[in-house]
Amino acid sequence: MTKSELVDQVADRAELTKQDATRAVEAVLATVEDALRRGSEITLSGFGKFHVGERGARQGVNPRTGERIQIAATRIPRFTAGSGLKSAVKGR
Repeated sequence: MTKSELVDQVADRAELTKQDATRAVEAVLATVEDALRRGSEITLSGFGKFHVGERGARQGVNPRTGERIQIAATRIPRFTAGSGLKSAVKGR
């Protein structure tokens, strides 16, 4: 599903105009992005949790030269599905 398809679904289900649904979807995404940037986590009961994970520094290999390189540690976004979402996907 693309962002525009998501907007269409939100507009239909919430009985909103497409413009209002676009603003709502963009506001939710921006809020999640801002919270993760600050290192916070967002928990939506029954749906899941968005949080920031840490990936440690490690050795890598340049595929062109075969030379060993050091890959720096980084922060990455993570999502853990909640029980309600897991049950919905399983068809229960």
